[in-house]
Amino acid sequence: MTEHLRIEHAGTELWLLADKALYWPEQRALLIADIHFGKAAAYRRLGQPVPHGTTAANLQRLDRLLARYPCREIIFLGDFLHAPASRGEATLAALRQWRQTYPELRLTLVRGNHDQRAGDPPDDLAVEVVDEPLLRGPFALQHEPRPHPTHAVLAGHLHPAFCLHGKGRQRLRLPCFSIEPQVSLLPAFGEFTGAMDVGAEPGRRLFVVGDNGVWAVGTAEPPK
Repeated sequence: MTEHLRIEHAGTELWLLADKALYWPEQRALLIADIHFGKAAAYRRLGQPVPHGTTAANLQRLDRLLARYPCREIIFLGDFLHAPASRGEATLAALRQWRQTYPELRLTLVRGNHDQRAGDPPDDLAVEVVDEPLLRGPFALQHEPRPHPTHAVLAGHLHPAFCLHGKGRQRLRLPCFSIEPQVSLLPAFGEFTGAMDVGAEPGRRLFVVGDNGVWAVGTAEPPK
C-alpha cells in the first residue's frame, strides 16, 4: 500500500490518493468529489445527534494534501455545500478563514445536485462556479456520471465502495476509485456521505482506500 498510486488513464498520468482525492500532476490540480461542507450542521438542525467539527476536519485534510502535492487549483466535482442549512455562520467562517490561507489557489466548482439546492458558495470565497461538463485535456469533469461524446468522464455523486471478503462471513466495505474508459468515479471526500457498492466488471479497474493506503483490487479480465 502507498499514500498515492500512479495510474495512466486516457493517456494521462493521474495519482489516486489515499485521502479519497485525485491529483493530476500535469495540471497541478487536486480533484475532490462530494465534500459536502456543512452536512453535519444541517443534520444537527434536524435534531440528529451527529458530531461537531467535520468541516474543520475536512479543511485539515485539504491542508495536508496541499502541503504534500504542489497545487495551483482545486476542482470540486460537485456538492460543495450540502444544503441551505449548511450556510451557517460557523461553517462559512471556517471556510473564509481557510480561504485566506490560500489566496492564490484557484478554486473551481462543477455544480452538483446539492449545489442546486444549497446555492453557490459566497462570493468572498472566490470560487469559480461552472455547470458540467468542465472540459480539461482528455477529461470531462462532471458531478453526474454520464458519458461524454468526446472526453473521458471523471465524476462523483455515487460515492463508490468495494466489499472485501475474508474467511467465514468477514466483510469490509471501503471507499474506492472506479476507473473505466468512458466514465470513472471518485470516492466521496466528505463524511456522512453513504456509498454505493461497485463490483468487478470487464474493463473496470478498482482501487480501494483505507488505513492510509490505496491499492488495486477486484479487476476483472476483459472478455475474449
